[in-house]
Order: sequence, then C-alpha cells, then structure tokens
Amino acid sequence: MLLAGTGVLARTSRTELIPIRTSLAGFPMQMDDWQGRRGDNFDARTLTILGVDEYLNRGYAQPGRAPIGLYVGYYESQRQGDTIHSPLNCLPGAGWEPVAKGSLTIPVRESLANPSERAIEVNRYVIQKGADRQLVLYWYQSHGRVIASEYTSKVYMVLDAMRTNRTDAALVRIITPVMDSEGLEAAERRAVDFVQSVFPRFADYLPS
Repeated sequence: MLLAGTGVLARTSRTELIPIRTSLAGFPMQMDDWQGRRGDNFDARTLTILGVDEYLNRGYAQPGRAPIGLYVGYYESQRQGDTIHSPLNCLPGAGWEPVAKGSLTIPVRESLANPSERAIEVNRYVIQKGADRQLVLYWYQSHGRVIASEYTSKVYMVLDAMRTNRTDAALVRIITPVMDSEGLEAAERRAVDFVQSVFPRFADYLPS
C-alpha cells in the first residue's frame, strides 16, 4: 500500500494545498511555569537529512526540576521524498541505545481556546549511553490526529494526499534526563506535565 501510495504522490500534478498556520518561530518561551531557552541551530547537513520546512529546538525547565528538550519538525509537503523518519534512527549514531520501549496514554486539552480533553497515545522510550539515561516521548501529528506508529502515519499521509491534497505533518519529540536522584517515575511525571502544558499550544502551529 505504501509503494502504491508513493506512486500516487509522485504522479499527481495538482498543486498541494498548504494550510495557513503560525510560524514555529513565534512559539511561546513561557508556558505556565515552564521557562524556555533557544537550542542550537542545526547545520546545513542536518537540515538536508531532516528535510524539514521549519523546526523548533528548545529547552524548557521549571524551578528545581531537570530540563525538558522539545523538538518539532514540520513538513509542508512529503511528496518530494522529504518524509518524516523516526527519531530512533538517529540515536545509535549518537551513541544512545534504547533499553526500554512502549507507549503512554496522556490526557490533554484540545487547545487553549477549547478546554475539552482528549487522550493521546505517544511512544515512550528509555535510552542509555554509558551511565546516562534519558526518557523520550514522541509522536506524529497531522490534521488533528496524534499517531504513535510511523507506519500508520505514512498510511494516513497517502490517504490524505488522495482525499484532501495535503501531506503536511509534524514530528514532536520530548526528551528529559533520568536523574539518579529521582528515578524513572519522576522523569515520566515531568515529561507528562510538560506534554499537558505544551500540547494545547500546538493548535495554532500544527494545522488540523
């Protein structure tokens, strides 16, 4: 199905519909009691590999708690080969190895303007390099959907291309260290708290 969908994407000559949205550059630095700081800009080689149209690389922290890293990679179109790849593809090259994997269901608000709740399922990984451990949560987001599976996200990409002439989507990744003084459960609570703070703010930046 994916191969057939790739053919459909390649053959279509229609100009893709690009939704109106707010640039990630304007994403808030202050969210509740989370204070942000700008991360390093990616070099040209990294940007070529990622193929993103826009990205956000930030660090956020609360007083007395370990920091959270937030990465959002946004793709206006995935028709020309610039498709989203799992962040796990990069970890071994950086020396990190997954030691535990699974999923996590998190209740979140739809948006700041719409306080109704929904539950999203995200990928949950613990990675390790030497004695250091980190907790990683990530998901794929497009057209109002939050998807944990990379395969399922690509199936929806093909279906959306045929039905709505859109292939825009984003990868959201959250990462935080697992401190020896706190343990994995505390790191997970911190990551979940951050997801619940950041998710409603995506409504203006990741179009439905």
